[in-house]
Amino acid sequence: MTRPTAILFDCDGVLADTELVVNSIVAEEMTLRGWPMTAAEARETFLGMALPDMLPRIEARVGLLPPDWGQEISTLIARRMAEETLAIPGAVEAVRALAAAGVPVAVASNSARFELAAKMRSLGLAQIFAGRVFSYEDVPRPKPWPDIYLAAAAACGAAPEDCVVIEDSVPGVRAGRAAGCRVMGFCHESPAAVLAAHGAEPFADMAALPGLLLGGER
Repeated sequence: MTRPTAILFDCDGVLADTELVVNSIVAEEMTLRGWPMTAAEARETFLGMALPDMLPRIEARVGLLPPDWGQEISTLIARRMAEETLAIPGAVEAVRALAAAGVPVAVASNSARFELAAKMRSLGLAQIFAGRVFSYEDVPRPKPWPDIYLAAAAACGAAPEDCVVIEDSVPGVRAGRAAGCRVMGFCHESPAAVLAAHGAEPFADMAALPGLLLGGER
């Protein structure tokens, strides 16, 4: 394939192995508010969704939430991530290899800005992605709308059609495709067939990503 002009990464489930921690926090909060839920059920219900899209679904089940509820749960998640954010195996090395090869990289996540910054610092990737870290709070509409990947491509000085998006959720794949990017679907949590059905090219090993994108160039 042609060398990508830029590579645009999702965060949760692609770079950071945060699903268990985040889903556990969300499940505990939902259960306390009268919507009994396990971490697995939280994942199934909210995978890939930004907070603004979660709120109507939650309030339909538990009633009106306090005005500062979103900020409180984002702060709680950020504190946990600052203590320790586990990396997806091979992800940090893949990002470093791609950056070392001269390919601009960016992060585009449906996480809140405060959470995302904590994850980047904990993973040791803040400097590599400096100035190219995008939260849903930085664009008019979250995934599955294309806004966040259009912004990330622009920050890399690249046309969307020349970028590769790395995603692991259906909303993320839809966002990347809507932006006009090629999308690689990391099969960490979502089945390959599901990601492929929405237009992604599935792969299963993050450590293999530089080779898949650059071939023998490195």
